[in-house]
Amino acid sequence: MINTKRLVSQFKTMVEFDSETYHERELADYLIGELKELGFEIWEDDAGIQLKERITGYGSQAPTGNLYGLLKGNTEAPSILLSAHMDTVRPGIGKRAVQDENGVLTSEGDTVLGADDLSGVAAILEAVRVIKEENIHHPDIEVLFPVAEENYGKGSQLIDYSKIQSKLAYVFDLSGEIGLAATAAPTLISFEIRIQGKNAHAGFCPQLGINAIEIGAHAISQLKQGWVDEVTTVNIGKISGGKQTNIVPEECIVLGEIRSLKDEQAIKELNKLREIFEHTAASYQGSIEFHYEKQIEAYEISEEEEVVRRFRKASEGLGLNTVTQYTLGGSDNNHFVRNGIRGIVVACGMNEVHTTKEYTTVDQLEKSASLALSLITS
Repeated sequence: MINTKRLVSQFKTMVEFDSETYHERELADYLIGELKELGFEIWEDDAGIQLKERITGYGSQAPTGNLYGLLKGNTEAPSILLSAHMDTVRPGIGKRAVQDENGVLTSEGDTVLGADDLSGVAAILEAVRVIKEENIHHPDIEVLFPVAEENYGKGSQLIDYSKIQSKLAYVFDLSGEIGLAATAAPTLISFEIRIQGKNAHAGFCPQLGINAIEIGAHAISQLKQGWVDEVTTVNIGKISGGKQTNIVPEECIVLGEIRSLKDEQAIKELNKLREIFEHTAASYQGSIEFHYEKQIEAYEISEEEEVVRRFRKASEGLGLNTVTQYTLGGSDNNHFVRNGIRGIVVACGMNEVHTTKEYTTVDQLEKSASLALSLITS
């Protein structure tokens, strides 16, 4: 029942909106029009206003909130929530979708395509459109199109979850073949360490200085990075410091992250890392400032839970190869689960995401829309 031509056309239309993180306004206005046409009650929250007040470099564009829509059902079945985020990563200005003879859709090569996550948005809209056209019985359908997902789900952190009635959610925001779902995701902690040493002339009196970069290097050499256990990773991602080559550097800034499927393990590694940097700095008579933020919190959804059983029934009914696994990537679903909604993240036709080689296919878009339809009506 999926109208493939219409689905692909709408996907291409949405790709052309410049919707990098914190610049989702034009796409949001378009989606408001589409949801109204489908009969949804619509609410846009004030997340964009809050984020503009907090985020340096938000830009001059009008702030955009998370979009919530409710389509009243005609059955007694419990409501269901479908979600996909509006923002894309950079480079995302001037996107155009190019389709080849095999049904592969890419950008023109100088931007991302935006299948992350417009393939998910397109699938949800097409599924609801079919339901309306075919007068298919359905429960209350709630949709959430958050902003700023690509910045650790900053938009979905600000949702008023008391407004959401659904207890089950399907977040269309995963790479892989349609039929794949992630039932567990990590805690992610980002950190910044500012190492303070003492400057001195590097030629005449280096002994009077305290080299902050050396402190950082010594501390980092004591860390285990990459996989530190079977569910936890640690990464130092950026180092900066010093003013010029003839000055002993008095400051070094170290940025990194910790991910773990076990929240307590992430905290344990954070404390270990902090202790190493504090001890090393003290041994040089330097000091540190340690800042961190828990961006998302780990969750795990059991295979026996209704949200997973419903997914298996829907995908297997479509003849899809159904697979569940964990992911070390975060999504809006981390915040959904933390707020009492049992959700999983499903593949929706995004490949090589966050690169200019990103692509989707007509077949994947069609299967994803069919899955959304089946999830609603199962």
